[in-house]
Amino acid sequence: MNLQKLKVALVDDDEDDRFLFKEAIDQIHIKTELSMFENGQKFMDFLLLPKTTLPQVVFLDLNMPVKNGLECLQEIRKTNHLKDLSVAIYSTSSSETDIDETFINGANIYINKPNDFSKLKSVIEKVLQINWQYNTSNLNKENFIMRL
Repeated sequence: MNLQKLKVALVDDDEDDRFLFKEAIDQIHIKTELSMFENGQKFMDFLLLPKTTLPQVVFLDLNMPVKNGLECLQEIRKTNHLKDLSVAIYSTSSSETDIDETFINGANIYINKPNDFSKLKSVIEKVLQINWQYNTSNLNKENFIMRL
């Protein structure tokens, strides 16, 4: 039995959304170690610290102050030791422009924030069960958006 915890980061400026995400992740059957950041700049500062243990999956909100999710995504993909991070865009936006921009800039998956707690648990669990090492090789626009 593997007792190692999956390292997950949530980057979201909304305090209520961070609270609900933590509640949901605590109730799923996957052992995780969750780090939360209230804006993209704090997250990037953390990632760029020497000897930082990188998260295995990042849930990244788009609309945040200081540094938004798209700016973070672009910086992650341009930084050699970060470029392979698995990034799930986690946003209330269903704008085609946002979806296209994040797809083009290398996000692994796009999730609309569920407005129901059981759906939130379900989507987190589904994302954490993806084997990202193999999933990125067949990435296309049809499987980019996670639908519930």
